[in-house]
Amino acid sequence: MPQDPTATTDVAVIGGGVIGLAIAWRAAQRGQSVCVFERSELGAGASHVAAGMLAPVTEADAGELALLQLGLRSAAAWPQFAVQLADAAGADPGFRRSGALVVARDRDEAEALDRELAVRLDLGLAVQRLLPSAARRLEPALAPTVRLALDVPGDHSADPRSLVLALAEAARRAGVTLRTGARVARLEHRAGRVTGVALAGGEVVRAHRVVAAAGAWSGAIDGLPRIPLRPVKGQILRLRDPAGPGLTRRILRFEGGYLVPRGDGRYVLGATMEERGFDTTVTAGGLYALLRDAGEIVPGVHEMVIEEMSAGLRPATPDNAPVLGPSEELAGLHWAAGHHRNGILLAPVTAELVVAGLQGDAGLQPVPPTFAAARFGKVPA
Repeated sequence: MPQDPTATTDVAVIGGGVIGLAIAWRAAQRGQSVCVFERSELGAGASHVAAGMLAPVTEADAGELALLQLGLRSAAAWPQFAVQLADAAGADPGFRRSGALVVARDRDEAEALDRELAVRLDLGLAVQRLLPSAARRLEPALAPTVRLALDVPGDHSADPRSLVLALAEAARRAGVTLRTGARVARLEHRAGRVTGVALAGGEVVRAHRVVAAAGAWSGAIDGLPRIPLRPVKGQILRLRDPAGPGLTRRILRFEGGYLVPRGDGRYVLGATMEERGFDTTVTAGGLYALLRDAGEIVPGVHEMVIEEMSAGLRPATPDNAPVLGPSEELAGLHWAAGHHRNGILLAPVTAELVVAGLQGDAGLQPVPPTFAAARFGKVPA
């Protein structure tokens, strides 16, 4: 079936978080007309509460090699991506080279960290074992009780809130239409091809192609083929050191959480992992556990001011990998969902792969079958 000659846009992107905005910006750069539909405000979902770690090495799992390779590829693209975005938006996207330390508090954690070290060395990843004294030379604020650490110099971070602002401005300057408060209720299609989207108020927008990038809410859109996507709740704290920046410079990872410095005296402390459906309540128990564990690593955390407490929903699949690329069920539908803990990290490579598919040159930048929706087979509606 030929494309609808009445279409008002080349590409309709469902979801105005980091993933959807990155795709919209890159697609517009390639000459396509793009409209983004965001059910709330831009970046108000998982992007708003994300810590922004670009951490393929510390997140590495020997059982998820394809995801590791995708993460390493995207991490390598991040510096140029950040420069290009800053130039396009006239705004800082919040990319920060910091490196990371993974820290053990006791003997059991130290033994587990040695096992994690062996896995990463077997995978050829850049990581170094540090004795406590060496770790404290790098980060003097670490508690004297720290037993062991791993230095991961290639894991960095970005501030997702700055990133959303920069992506939105770059997209606007590239000609993207950004519609907030526009909830897509239904995917429109006919004879096996998408024809556009229908909004909750009844408006129908015709489009040649549609990108599903609505995070954990992608499964709530009628007409979309079903994928096994679920929300994973994460509670998180934003802290400020009254003494200013400098308490820690690197990302600190520990059993049960992480502390991400922004470089200006602000820190992000997270995050819980909870199977609670679409619940986003903040609980005393969740925040207490984060503060307790972080304080055992960096006692100075307890002197910080709490600026914000929030919870978000990571969009997760059964194998923890995203769903990317063209749908095999509906022509013109492209997936960009299920990024779980790695949405900020994978934004550059996701945009690259999805836009290549939108342009019809997916053969030049193929989406590995590992990330295709077809890997799950038919999912009951």
